[in-house]
Amino acid sequence: MKTRIESVEDIVSSFAGQGYICSEQVALAIYLAAQLNKPVLVEGPPGVGKTELAKAASAFLVAPLIRLQCYEGLDESRALYEWKYGKQLLYTQLLRDKLGSMLADTDSLDASMARLGDLGEAFYSDTFLEPRPLLQALRSDEPAVLLIDEIDKADQEFEAFLLELLSDFQISIPELGTVRAKHQPLVLLTSNDQRELSDALKRRCLHLYIPYPAPELESQIVSARVPELDGQLRDQLVAFIQYLREQDMKKLPAISETLDWARALVLLHADSLSQELVADTLNLVLKTEQDVTLARELLPGWLRKFGKR
Repeated sequence: MKTRIESVEDIVSSFAGQGYICSEQVALAIYLAAQLNKPVLVEGPPGVGKTELAKAASAFLVAPLIRLQCYEGLDESRALYEWKYGKQLLYTQLLRDKLGSMLADTDSLDASMARLGDLGEAFYSDTFLEPRPLLQALRSDEPAVLLIDEIDKADQEFEAFLLELLSDFQISIPELGTVRAKHQPLVLLTSNDQRELSDALKRRCLHLYIPYPAPELESQIVSARVPELDGQLRDQLVAFIQYLREQDMKKLPAISETLDWARALVLLHADSLSQELVADTLNLVLKTEQDVTLARELLPGWLRKFGKR
């Protein structure tokens, strides 16, 4: 991992070199998190670059990215570790004859259990342990970036389970005891605000909100990620996206949709946004038929406003 971060500007510049254009506020959050060893809770609408921020931080810090995708019903066995029960069973079958000879001279259950005590502990060792993302991050031989993606999709019980990790960078495992981080990872949690997160989790994190980008920033993002798009067409595209976000839609287009549309326009060799072209490609920008219908109704007025036909 990169051991020295010169400044916030250093982060902005490095991210830009990767094609991730961010504000100073975003770069400041990463800078402070790295310096203070604090997790960052990154909130904002879907598609504004929260997950991409973790990828950019990983590249900037020259650190492996370990990702845990959250979902309803996620528990510690999927997030932290699992025992390889199939392997344990196989070893038990292979050792059956050996176990018989070991216990041949015992005359009670207690004596047999005592004889098997050490062997039982062996079955709960690293040989049979399957680390999941959280344990991988704690036991990594080098500092890592741990992305806990869409924490708002997980249950409150799992959120509570994370508190020890977020405050002390350690996890308690019944069979192994407390596992402390070899190197403190940079932890980023993302949320689309599907549910309210607990105050306990929020207190352990720096908070960062990434909104839909302003026109100038969105234009810079498109220019960096789709440089082959004509500048005038890029301005038209960004203006139309910004206009759509002002409407009462079920799902507003995010920067990911902007970039998909920009790449499609390049493939279609477009030089301007005509009514026909926009109407035919709205499905790249809007994800519900209700929103597409509304946009088509608004399109003629927007084209007249911007002097297009």
